[in-house]
Amino acid sequence: MNHYETTWDLDSIFKGGSKSEELKTYIAAFKENMEELAIGVEGFSVPASSEQTGELVAILSLLETTTKQLREIGAFASCLTAQDMSDNEAKILTGKRSELGAEYVSILAKLDQKFLQTDDSVWSGLLEQPGLEPVAFVLDERRSNAKGRLPLEQEILINDLSVNGYSAWNGMYSSIVAKMNIKHTENGEIKKLSMGQAANRLSTPDRETRKEVFSKISRAWEEESELFGETLNNLAGFRLQTYKHRNWESPLKEPLELNRMSEKTLDVMWGAIAEAKAPFISYLQRKAQLLGLEKLEWQDLNAPITKSTQKVSYDEAAAFILEQFGKFSPQMAEFSKMAFEKRWIEAEDRAGKRPGGFCTSFPDSEQTRIFMTFSGSATNISTLAHELGHAYHQHVMNDTEALNQRYAMNVAETASTFAEMVVSDAAVKNAATKEEKIALLEDKIKRSIAFFMNIHSRFLFETRFYEERKNGTVSVERLNQMAVEAQQEAYGGELASYNPTFWASTLHFHITGVPFYNFPYTFGYLFSQGIYAKALQAEGGFEEPYNALLRDTGCMTVEQLAQKHLGVDLEQAGFWEEAIALCVKDVEEFLALTEVAVG
Repeated sequence: MNHYETTWDLDSIFKGGSKSEELKTYIAAFKENMEELAIGVEGFSVPASSEQTGELVAILSLLETTTKQLREIGAFASCLTAQDMSDNEAKILTGKRSELGAEYVSILAKLDQKFLQTDDSVWSGLLEQPGLEPVAFVLDERRSNAKGRLPLEQEILINDLSVNGYSAWNGMYSSIVAKMNIKHTENGEIKKLSMGQAANRLSTPDRETRKEVFSKISRAWEEESELFGETLNNLAGFRLQTYKHRNWESPLKEPLELNRMSEKTLDVMWGAIAEAKAPFISYLQRKAQLLGLEKLEWQDLNAPITKSTQKVSYDEAAAFILEQFGKFSPQMAEFSKMAFEKRWIEAEDRAGKRPGGFCTSFPDSEQTRIFMTFSGSATNISTLAHELGHAYHQHVMNDTEALNQRYAMNVAETASTFAEMVVSDAAVKNAATKEEKIALLEDKIKRSIAFFMNIHSRFLFETRFYEERKNGTVSVERLNQMAVEAQQEAYGGELASYNPTFWASTLHFHITGVPFYNFPYTFGYLFSQGIYAKALQAEGGFEEPYNALLRDTGCMTVEQLAQKHLGVDLEQAGFWEEAIALCVKDVEEFLALTEVAVG
């Protein structure tokens, strides 16, 4: 079995970490390119005919370069702050990246205005020209979105003010979380755990440990809740004021725009889920019975149903993932093997790391990096496969135009959850014993619970919070109440206790770059179910159609993507109902296998 390091290599991108001289040189080169881009955009003459493409093609060439460079800088800053939340130099770099990003967005806003000034007939002709046709969708999307924005000067002002206003609230949240920890005794030794490490302890088979750790976690979030209430209210306030000035009535306008998705698709998806919760409530009831409880409490949701949970090593997890990927896509397996070998993955279980996991792309150097904390559980294996799915998605996009590489979050989650399903499904099928099969099957179902209930509660909370925030600051007490109300609705009232400070402990509520960082996960999960079903039917001919779908994710709406590659209409309930039915089959098998255990 191959041995892989659990810490990543960032020096191959910029040597020297947050004090890297290579990075300083790179940033200087980016600034020069951005100045050249700004001059080009300022002097750009609005085309009078569709043949006048020379200036725009030159500008887009510079835009390709600066887009990749900015993403490279941002990805490096994200990696540095995640691996060591006490790295102050990395925090400064993150702030610098925000400033550079604001300048970049302002230049693009000026370019968008010139798109708007172009006559409609000329514009249509321009997009058909050879030099522009490959990025026609993105250019037309920018022009269309610009119609709903304020005059240029006001948009630039909002963007500039956001660096030390809007975006700064996200930074403040991260700074507070970085200093948080709990003390927990393990094997007679008192350990100081980061919030991410503490959250991992909620998967322990020992209920008393779960209760104790969850109590300490909750107390830690509660102690800082006034500060988190400030960050969330001010972040949302900035966002809502911006929407107000743009005459946007719904806070969903921006997230739907970012996800290239219609509101009808969103409504139909949640409607189908709401109608199909009965089997998943039955699962929650059965799990409570198996754990000897009348009802599950919040800290029991991720608990294993057997105390003989098998831990696997990082190398074993890697070997299993590579084997399963190879059955569907040799290219995905080969890419993932390279990621392990070249140390593109940070998986070490240590204090000081940011909670959670992510994959970030370095489009200029055509690399990716994966961040997580691996402790040997089945969930960790799924997370690792999930993030490798993200990485492979970017890998197949590397030969496309930079402007076409910015695929929406909901389809990004499609590639990751597809990879996750390949591995988790194989784990269930390869289970050596009935007990192991039940445990692995339950791990799969927990993801359905997460997407259909946990994520649903986030969506309900955020939707209602923004409505109340329009009328003024929402108190911490009310935030707690709203969180519990959303959880009760999403879980069908089936839990014995809920998590009032969930709004504070959920990073996604505090991210400024992506509003409503929740429903895209559920979309991606269900969309990937459709892709997985197609893969199972393909009998070896799946790889190239899958790669083609991934390449199209940056230049289509999700409705267009689904119609072209799956032949389905996302604005109709049928697709969603069929996808949910696949998840229900797991529940039915689980209930059948565990019937004797509770009989």
